[in-house]
Amino acid sequence: MIGLGMREGGGGGVLPVAGTFGDRTVSPSAGTGASANANAEPGQAGPTAQELARQEHTRRVKALDTALKKYAASVPEFSVAVLDRRTGQRYSFRGDERYETASVVKVQVLACLLLTAQDGGRKLTASELALAKRMIRASDNDATTALFSRLGRASAIGACNKRLGLTSTKVSGSWGLTRTTVDDQVKLLGRLVDKNGPLNAASRKLAFDLMSTVQADQDWGVPVVARAGETPTVKNGWLPRSTEGNRWIINTVGRVTDADTDVSIAVLSHGHGSMPGGITVVEKVAKLTRQHLKY
Repeated sequence: MIGLGMREGGGGGVLPVAGTFGDRTVSPSAGTGASANANAEPGQAGPTAQELARQEHTRRVKALDTALKKYAASVPEFSVAVLDRRTGQRYSFRGDERYETASVVKVQVLACLLLTAQDGGRKLTASELALAKRMIRASDNDATTALFSRLGRASAIGACNKRLGLTSTKVSGSWGLTRTTVDDQVKLLGRLVDKNGPLNAASRKLAFDLMSTVQADQDWGVPVVARAGETPTVKNGWLPRSTEGNRWIINTVGRVTDADTDVSIAVLSHGHGSMPGGITVVEKVAKLTRQHLKY
C-alpha cells in the first residue's frame, strides 16, 4: 500500500495528495451572515454569505482529509470522490489513482448500450433489455460478456467513454480488468442523469431504474449512506485478484437522491484480505464523506 495520502511520483518517489473540493459555494443557513456582520467592528463590513459558505466548506474538506488520511494508515489502499450535483461541488481523495474496476465497469457497458441504441434511433431490443437487467441488477458476468461483445468490445466501450467525458479510464479486453479513477466514475454517474448530456430522458430513466433496484445481495456500498426517504442507486465490483495473492478488489459507485440531495459517490480499493473486510472499508469511507461534507 502506498503511504497514507500519497501517490507515486514519476521519479519513483512520492508526492502528497490532498483531498480537493470545487470552489462553487452553497448558501449558508439563514441568519449566519447577519450574525457575523453584527459582530464586526464599526466601519468594517463582515464576511459575506458567500465568504462564510466558502470558509465552512474549507473547514469540512480539511476535516474529511484528516479523517481519510488517518483511516488510510490502517487499511488497504482506497480512493474516493463525491459530486454534489445540487451545488456543483466535487471532492476527491487520491482522485487520479487508477484501479481495476471489476464489475463497476458494467455501468460503462450499460451507458454504451444506451448510446448505441440512441444512435440507431431505436429502443433496446427485448434481448438487450433482458441482458442489461441481469448485468446491473444481478451483476451477471455472462450477460455482461454478451453485451460487451455485441457492442464491439474494448474499442467500442472506449469510444463511448470519450463521448461521456471519461479521460482516465482504459478499457481492457477482459472487461473486469478495465482501469479507472474515482474522478472518472463520479463523472460517469453525473452523465447518467445530466439533462444536457448525451443520454436522452428514456435512457437516463432506465439507468436509474436498474441501478436503484439491484438484488438484495448487491445492495451494499454506497446505499449505506442513504437516509430515510432517500433513494440510492449502486453498482458494486469485487474480485479476488490473482496478481495480488488473491486479495480482493472492492469497489462501489452510486448516487443518493431526494428532494434536497443529489450526490454521486465512488470508492475504489484493492488489497483486501476478504470480501466482507473490503466492504467494511468502502462503506466506512463513504460514511466519512457524508459525516464531514454534510451533504
